[in-house]
Amino acid sequence: MAKNLVIVESPAKAKTIEKFLGKDYTVESSFGHIADLPTKELGVDTEGNFTPKYIVNKDKKDVVNKLKKLAKNADMVWLASDEDREGEAIAWHLAEELKLDKNKTKRIVFHEITKTAILKAIENPRNINYDLVNAQQARRVLDRLVGYELSPILWRKVKGGLSAGRVQSVSVRLIVEREREIQDFKAEASFRIDAEFTNEEGKSFKAKLPKNFDTKEEAGKFLQQNIGANFKVADLTTKPAIKSPAPPFTTSTLQQEASRKLYFSVSKTMTMAQRLYEAGHITYMRTDSVNLSDDARNGAKKEILKAYGEKYSKTRQFKGKSKGAQEAHEAIRPTHFDIHTVNADRDEVRLYELIWKRAIASQMSEAQLERTNVKIDASKHDKQFTANGEVLKFDGFLKVYMESSDEEDEEQEGMLPALRVNEKLENNYITATERFTRPPYRYTEASLVKQLEELGIGRPSTYAPTISTIQNRNYVEKGTIEGSERKYEQLILKKDKYSEKQLTETVGSDKGKLVPTAVGMVVNDFLVNHFSNILDYNFTAKVEQSFDDIAEGNEEWTTMMRDFYSGFHPQVLDVAKNAEREVGERILGEDPATGKPVSVRLGKFGPMVQIGSVEDEEKPRFAGLMPEQTLDSITYEEAMDLFKLPKEIGEYEGEPVEVNNGRFGPYVRYGKKFVSLEKGEDPMSVDMDRALELIEAKEKADAPIHMYDQKPVQKGVGRFGPFLKWNDIFINVNKKYDFDNLSKEDIEELIEDKKQKEKDKVIHHWEEEGIRVEKARWGRSHILKGKTKIELPKTVDATKLSLEEVKDILEKKAKKPAKKAAAKKPAAKKAPAKKATAKKTTSKKK
Repeated sequence: MAKNLVIVESPAKAKTIEKFLGKDYTVESSFGHIADLPTKELGVDTEGNFTPKYIVNKDKKDVVNKLKKLAKNADMVWLASDEDREGEAIAWHLAEELKLDKNKTKRIVFHEITKTAILKAIENPRNINYDLVNAQQARRVLDRLVGYELSPILWRKVKGGLSAGRVQSVSVRLIVEREREIQDFKAEASFRIDAEFTNEEGKSFKAKLPKNFDTKEEAGKFLQQNIGANFKVADLTTKPAIKSPAPPFTTSTLQQEASRKLYFSVSKTMTMAQRLYEAGHITYMRTDSVNLSDDARNGAKKEILKAYGEKYSKTRQFKGKSKGAQEAHEAIRPTHFDIHTVNADRDEVRLYELIWKRAIASQMSEAQLERTNVKIDASKHDKQFTANGEVLKFDGFLKVYMESSDEEDEEQEGMLPALRVNEKLENNYITATERFTRPPYRYTEASLVKQLEELGIGRPSTYAPTISTIQNRNYVEKGTIEGSERKYEQLILKKDKYSEKQLTETVGSDKGKLVPTAVGMVVNDFLVNHFSNILDYNFTAKVEQSFDDIAEGNEEWTTMMRDFYSGFHPQVLDVAKNAEREVGERILGEDPATGKPVSVRLGKFGPMVQIGSVEDEEKPRFAGLMPEQTLDSITYEEAMDLFKLPKEIGEYEGEPVEVNNGRFGPYVRYGKKFVSLEKGEDPMSVDMDRALELIEAKEKADAPIHMYDQKPVQKGVGRFGPFLKWNDIFINVNKKYDFDNLSKEDIEELIEDKKQKEKDKVIHHWEEEGIRVEKARWGRSHILKGKTKIELPKTVDATKLSLEEVKDILEKKAKKPAKKAAAKKPAAKKAPAKKATAKKTTSKKK
């Protein structure tokens, strides 16, 4: 038995650390938190001192028992969870639940999982920092109070199954307010003047007029003033400039840049970064700091000198601007700068290389530029054209890395030919193009993180779960807005001849942007109307500052809770008693046939139009909205059209053909088959000819393209892209293949690869019993029997399960009573405390 037990949060981290320690050390994982608040009750003593009731979840009991045995036989227990507040709370729970002897327990922290860092941590242990524990408790308890008291209000006043949260609801508010800004935006047109000139050496370059014209008449008049004009260089200024590198990554900037450059979601970025950290490739990935240690800066310098030379090296330290930055860590960086890439999954490699480039670039020389501004005179008017150019004299850090931007319309300055003052220029053309002002951009995941950070809302550990939650709750979705066609005019002067033409452009396309759903908008409006203080941006930021003050030992967490709850709870009771039910209802007009009101509102299955009301003797009539229609924007005429569906339009092979609207959009149905209309296609405009086009295309798409193992192969395009269907198995077709021109070899290769993947997933297969145990996502596994599927905890080693054990698990599942459909209101009674609040240590954190 090893003399030392080291406890970390994850098996991957344990595996990496084990390599650095000798036989006297056993490294085990707690699999994250071993204790938390209960799920079926509030679990907070609101009538006392807000003492949380922590319990060990069922799936953690085996872990706790195992750790207890190991701790009992060890001479020393080292609590080595992460060095942030969450990690400190995990260490505290371990000390409490395992009943560790303080004299045989040490807390160690490290910012990177390297041998040097681990051994240094063991040489410099400390006690549990109860200020950090209490900051985590404050966040957990406050968020539990907000969620458990607001959510039942939403169930009664808006719709069942909804939830609210301190940070998630504010995030939804940002997205809803941006959407309404876009809806209220009125585009204004003006005419932009662009020109192309050629110098005496025959080299062309572009220029423009600094100010647009408001009307077509003014723009046309200006172009005609240039007929027969002579042009020359009036002024030429050249200035040196420098471009400096961005600081190394914080959690927020990593999430933003991985979204812009790698198209990763925020949650995917954090998953990949966690794996890189646990494998020892990068430093800790939850940090507000842009600081690099002396060792890191020296390591970067050494690699820059080796790879690029002395002129590329410039050691520098950055200062952070983040509001309420947590306890000082380092920025996110590679643990070893001489390792340019790693042996890992493709996406982990891509993220590692991004982190490496950003960190190494931060220690490189500035880029040296030369910026040129040219002013051009015309002989027939006093307006000047301008041209700007940029020449890169020394690339510096740009040799490695260039930061991206969220701005979609940035114009890049190009290079200009050599010019001189008074040089004559030949005009190739001048255009006046109608341009429209743009509405505010919808948020991407990256720009939402940036906005939350700027407002001081949330912290590095909260961004990813917050963005995942608001999408999982169906308050926000990734937009699939294709945009619409808009006409614009262009006036042209070429070789002294004036002409006009009309062009078209697609506007409003917002694929992948965060768009609020009808549910999200209604929930937001209700919360803003009745709990404006909770959804106030300044309040949310102030709460984060209080958490920081608690972490620094400057505020008592129970005092903060008492101040908050004394105002919040009476407000909840008042809204529960007096607020009207909110379904986002809007009266559009009257039904001409019955005289009953026509309204649009949120229904059980989403937004809908209703004729009549529940008080009528006759039942109201309902119709669902089209995917592109919203509660705020639908008109009376559009609403009444929805009641014309379903519409029978003919027959196909003896079966009636009808067009209708469903939960996933409008469709044509013939017999038992369905075919969706194209995005944006109006179902009211679909006649039998168009229906036949869609049906024939569907029949053609469903026809087998190949036979494999005497079974047909079909192909199609679904929500997740192109696929093949064979033997009731769906096979994704990646970009490696030309989907429109798949060869026999391609098809068979795809099927064989899929079959192999399915085989590799199987851990156990008892065919006679009809039972399989398979690998699942995120390192888990599950049991399958018929339609029964049981997820196994991460702590279960599925490879060691016997048939009898699996049968036992299935039997226990079968005996469990079905959950009631209606969720009960969480109890808010006084909860008996299992743990006392964390006590302050006598030594204060400096």
